[in-house]
Amino acid sequence: MRTEPTILHLDMDAFFAAVEQASKPSLRGKPVVVGGLGPRGVVSTASYEARRFGVHSAMPTAQARRLAPNAAYLGTRFGLYRAVSEVVMELLYALSPLVEPLSLDEAFVDLEAHEAPTGTQGGAEGAREIGERLRRDIRAATGLSGSVGLAGSKMLAKIASEEAKPDGLVLIEPGTERERLAPMPVRTLPGVGPATGEVLRRAGLTTIGEVAEAGADELLRLLGKAHGTAVHAMAHGIDERPVVAERDAKSVSVEDTYDVDLTDRTRVRLEVERLARRCVTRLRAAGRSGRTVVIKVRSYDFSTLTRSETLRGPTDDPGVVKEAALRLLEGVDTTAGVRLLGVAVSGLADFTQEDLFAQAQAARSEAEAEAARQAAEADAERDSTVVEEPDAAVPADRQWIPGRDVRHAAHGRGWVQGSGVGKVTVRFEEPDTPPGRVRTFAVDDPDLEPAEPVMLDARVAEALARRAAPAPAGGSGAGAGQSPAPATRPKSRSGGAGASSGSGVSRP
Repeated sequence: MRTEPTILHLDMDAFFAAVEQASKPSLRGKPVVVGGLGPRGVVSTASYEARRFGVHSAMPTAQARRLAPNAAYLGTRFGLYRAVSEVVMELLYALSPLVEPLSLDEAFVDLEAHEAPTGTQGGAEGAREIGERLRRDIRAATGLSGSVGLAGSKMLAKIASEEAKPDGLVLIEPGTERERLAPMPVRTLPGVGPATGEVLRRAGLTTIGEVAEAGADELLRLLGKAHGTAVHAMAHGIDERPVVAERDAKSVSVEDTYDVDLTDRTRVRLEVERLARRCVTRLRAAGRSGRTVVIKVRSYDFSTLTRSETLRGPTDDPGVVKEAALRLLEGVDTTAGVRLLGVAVSGLADFTQEDLFAQAQAARSEAEAEAARQAAEADAERDSTVVEEPDAAVPADRQWIPGRDVRHAAHGRGWVQGSGVGKVTVRFEEPDTPPGRVRTFAVDDPDLEPAEPVMLDARVAEALARRAAPAPAGGSGAGAGQSPAPATRPKSRSGGAGASSGSGVSRP
């Protein structure tokens, strides 16, 4: 265990919903729910205003609508989320070269891996200063807030960031772990889910302090050797897991859930091909290759199976991955209906044994390779929690998804509030304007067209700060502390820090 709180955990506050509120002045301070909007849609993120009604992530959107019928329900804009995430991740890499992104809005940072910025104190006060500076820099760069936890281990840093929410910082001093953990519910510990929590509850152990006092023998009896040993250590505040750089990830994967079960075999094959291209795009972005291809198929009844094939050597060739995934699909019965499909590549390496795949490479012309690249980029923009059935004819009113950006020849930029019965309602406003007016058009109005999102940058952040009433001390100043020079890192990364170039995000 470390003797200084040098592991930092950042968790952006209601990230997707916060991006939408920052982008749409009329939604600030109001309940916003982002996620899949179809009959099987799932909530990705709910704003804090929506959470007051009981709405939370992973809840079916239909249930959320019953709890908060007056909230704004918006589709996802992953291109914009990735671009904003890239800005945040750059600030983390400025603190240390050892960053472990967990998602677009969450990451661990090992502060011991880089020298402290000039003028920064050491110890707990130095770590607190770094955390506060990070929060200021994020707000100045994006207009968004993030919660920071600092501790001597990953487990405690994450617990601290949860305590800090929203928009705060909590530091747990090494040596105080047992005292801080003791009154917390057992479900606070990583790996203690509903089933384990119920086993412990039946044994009369409801708090972490009670679990720690129970002793290792009792926990091994209740939970088994491996799980019992881990829970016993965590209950005593012991977590030796290191911060793992992104390049040390064990696999790269993508998956999609469908509004309508896929029963047509041709469409299932097309989806697997599309997922394989997206998976390789992420693989290449991380500068990796892999030798094991995995497919995941979830049926209509929620039963899930996986199949894998290990290649002769690592590859980042989309054709090789696609063919392997299709071979795996041949042995899977999909006639009853498929609810979810996924493709993954594991057994990662930093190189490709191109000689093993020379024949496959030679068989593909430059035109085919370019077509595959363009298709992969287009697919990446569809990376959402819930997608429509592929290749199905999309009615005109379904093209105008709530929350998506549009531009009108006469009225300028805006976003879709809703559509139906041949009409689309648009609110015309931008991130740095006052709330705008609402107008309704025919869905086939030639003057209305889709547009790229406006990036949340320092100019937008300044506009948000000016409209805040009143601005908290030091909370919005763009010049509140200079960040240290960015540490050396890979130019492109997968997962939580996708490259923003080519993301289709416009900057005002």
